[in-house]
Amino acid sequence: MITTLPRADRVLLHNISWEQFENLLLDLGNSRAARIAYDNGTLEIMTPLPEHEYFKETLGDAVKDIADELAINYESYGSTTWRQRLKMAGVEPDNCFYFQHEAVVRGRLDLDLSQGDPPPDLVLEIDITSKSLNRFPIYARLGVPEIWCYEQGALKIYQLCSEEYREVETSLALPQIPVRELPQLIEAQRAAGRLAMRRAVRAWVRAQGDR
Repeated sequence: MITTLPRADRVLLHNISWEQFENLLLDLGNSRAARIAYDNGTLEIMTPLPEHEYFKETLGDAVKDIADELAINYESYGSTTWRQRLKMAGVEPDNCFYFQHEAVVRGRLDLDLSQGDPPPDLVLEIDITSKSLNRFPIYARLGVPEIWCYEQGALKIYQLCSEEYREVETSLALPQIPVRELPQLIEAQRAAGRLAMRRAVRAWVRAQGDR
């Protein structure tokens, strides 16, 4: 069964086996714009819109600039497909990072959750048009400890607690910085261009130390 939603940027497929999911990943390949999420037989395929991609790139750059200014090592694995058959869960985040487990995964190209590798410490989800498949249960089963969700001009932080996510004020990955202020900074600099925005983010991080 295929359900096409009112927006033409996504479809939902139901009663999809794990084998069908993995075969679809092979058919789609790595060179594609579409993103997928799989939750116990339900599969969403979404094609991101320009607004979605803008905020994905901007917030991803901000995470990197914050880490650089704070001299924190990190690894970024973009929209890697994270999946575990035993959990019947698979998802491609808008971006993902390792901070707490950076030393464990540093430089590695063979990460596999089913082989005991840790999931990303932080994932970004840009929810411009409200994804139809709730990704939180997927991330919870995969054990992702922290999600930043950007929606309607606000950045919310969620942390995994007792197998469900709770909204919090402070990031586990970057506790030194009030990251919920990022959307206002981005909006203030959006018309100035990406270079000005990245410089502004770095200056904002340095200013936190003066508070």
